[in-house]
Amino acid sequence: MSRTSYLHLLAPGRIGTMALRNRIVVTAMGASLAEPDGHCGERIVRYHESQAKGGAGLIITGVAGVAWPTGANQVNQIAISDDRFLPGLTALTEAVHAHGAKIAAQLHHGGLIGVEDMLAGRPVWAPSLPEPPTGDFTEAFLLEELAEAPFGRITSVTIQVMTKADIDTLIAQFAAAASRARRAGFDGVEIHGGHGYLLSSFISPTTNRRTDEYGGPLENRVRLLVEVVRAVRTAVGPDFPVWCKLDSREEGIPGGITIDEAVRTAQIVEEEGANAITVSAYHDAGKPKLHSASHTPHEPGLNLPFAARIKAAVGIPVIASGRIEPVLGDEKIADGSIDFVSMGRKLLADPYLPQKLAEGRPNDVLPCIYCYTCISAIYVGKPLRCAVNPEIGFEYLHRQSPKGGKRVVVIGGGPGGMESARRLRADGHQVTLLEQASQLGGTLRIAALAYQANEPLLDWLRHQVESSRIDVRLRTRATPELLRTLSPDVVVVATGAVRGLPPIPGNDLPHVMSGDDMRRLMLGEGSQELARKVGWATRMASKIGAASGLTSNLDFVRQATRQWMPLGRRVVIIGGELVGLELAEFLSERGRMVTVVDEAPRLGAGLTIVRRMRLLAELKEHGLGLFPDASDIRIEPDRVCFTDQTGNAQAIDANSVIVAKGAAGDSTLARQLEAEGFKVHEVGDCTGIGYIEGAMRGAARAAKEISQI
Repeated sequence: MSRTSYLHLLAPGRIGTMALRNRIVVTAMGASLAEPDGHCGERIVRYHESQAKGGAGLIITGVAGVAWPTGANQVNQIAISDDRFLPGLTALTEAVHAHGAKIAAQLHHGGLIGVEDMLAGRPVWAPSLPEPPTGDFTEAFLLEELAEAPFGRITSVTIQVMTKADIDTLIAQFAAAASRARRAGFDGVEIHGGHGYLLSSFISPTTNRRTDEYGGPLENRVRLLVEVVRAVRTAVGPDFPVWCKLDSREEGIPGGITIDEAVRTAQIVEEEGANAITVSAYHDAGKPKLHSASHTPHEPGLNLPFAARIKAAVGIPVIASGRIEPVLGDEKIADGSIDFVSMGRKLLADPYLPQKLAEGRPNDVLPCIYCYTCISAIYVGKPLRCAVNPEIGFEYLHRQSPKGGKRVVVIGGGPGGMESARRLRADGHQVTLLEQASQLGGTLRIAALAYQANEPLLDWLRHQVESSRIDVRLRTRATPELLRTLSPDVVVVATGAVRGLPPIPGNDLPHVMSGDDMRRLMLGEGSQELARKVGWATRMASKIGAASGLTSNLDFVRQATRQWMPLGRRVVIIGGELVGLELAEFLSERGRMVTVVDEAPRLGAGLTIVRRMRLLAELKEHGLGLFPDASDIRIEPDRVCFTDQTGNAQAIDANSVIVAKGAAGDSTLARQLEAEGFKVHEVGDCTGIGYIEGAMRGAARAAKEISQI
């Protein structure tokens, strides 16, 4: 993370009467950490308390149901529909206030996206009968995910077009919930007027086809939101901060909300007394790629131009969100485009980001890798989690004070090994890290090359290891003899997976490479097998790159491979899981005609749902051939042959073939060391393929077990 003073991001701010210590806001996220009965229990209280401890200025809760259980859109969401929920809500606000942060409740009714209503057989409230859905976002789901997802259990849906009496009931529910929020000690409320939920469905011309005073022109479609704002203001009084979350547009929805309409809506709610506007966006939910193109965007700063348009048209603060890095957020606050930066994924990865920036330690901020682990959990009805921060959602499990002082040897310098070493050293142990390669990183290096968002994690882990008093020994092979000289109390084995070629006919042909061959080639690591498959000039270029340090610079490798790669024009990748698909994207961007073939019924295992939605769509847009559910795969000298899922024989021309499958856990070293009398913990892919999340969680688990013995 760039070194800067972050003067504007860390400056005090104000929303109405609410004074905030900085401009960093925890965005409302679907955490699913409340109790099954809607109460705020210990789990969600400690989750938000951690964000307050970390220095955020304002925390906005995830959706709090004003009519709960009616209108709920996810399991274990906060309820604010009855006074019986006040004790838990009060405990939450008190925990946050104890650490100097402010907290707002996000008032919500799911409407057409009220999944819990659908599951319970309750009618779903809507402004009018909706058009049939377009597309199928579930096409990117794995079969096991489809079986697990809540929407798979919905047998029928009844739409209730709201009457005037229903509308009056809803307005009263929002007002009562706001009053309840104030009594519970919240510092403000955010009225959720976006993301396809009930208020948003009235605003959007595609879901609101009413012909009464609540339909037609924008002023009519916004009428319900206006009446909610008025009722809430009456309920909480003139000095209590109230603001609205609005969609700046609806991506991929012809005739949907536009930025011009969003600007006017913001002006209208300002006139009604709103103290701020949170700028977001929505999308056509039937189009998989768009699930990462609106409120949770893949593109950095995607919503900032729209937030700036709204900011220029109103006189109240604007809260912007959507993959805004701290440096960019600071710049946009400085130039007046926005007033506050709302962060979600980044504050899951590291709730202490604000504090670390204030202390001048940006390089200590654990980075988000934009893998969508957090939001993808919602799609299968699970509480959110984070791939790089295993503690998120488990703050309530109070960890015992670590017992340091042990001598620990960690074998393997990949993500699991580095994270184990970092945690163990922080717990007060004497740590030696052994890595047989010439640099730290392991398979995270190739993962960072293929998906650049992984690189900040690689840099962070290296920085943490290098800045700790860890004895790092590179080019060192771990043997029982060496370990005896180190006399460890505990050994952590984090040596990764074994990657052999599966028994595919033709896998021994010279134009066939394994995933490991590709990794060694790209990063300048040689092997006897690689020497058999590439020419002398290629091997020399790779060695020179490694010797000069060029291949350790991933930016250089990314750029150099756009000019030259020792692969033919036509590439077939056998294996359509995470590694195969990210490699396919990497090669396609470098001018290769790529086809992906796999026996799996659906492609993308190992990728999270939302990441998979985007990647599969982009591969199709780039013209790649994707063949799941293939059989009888065989490799010939100039082609790959197989039977596709329709039973037709296929023969795809191939100058190069990459087999990106066959990885498996490997406990050989761990068992050998145990037989030699060492106490061993295993971490990462040596226990089975778990990718980055598995490595980070395994490291946390091993460190906890070692430090509490």
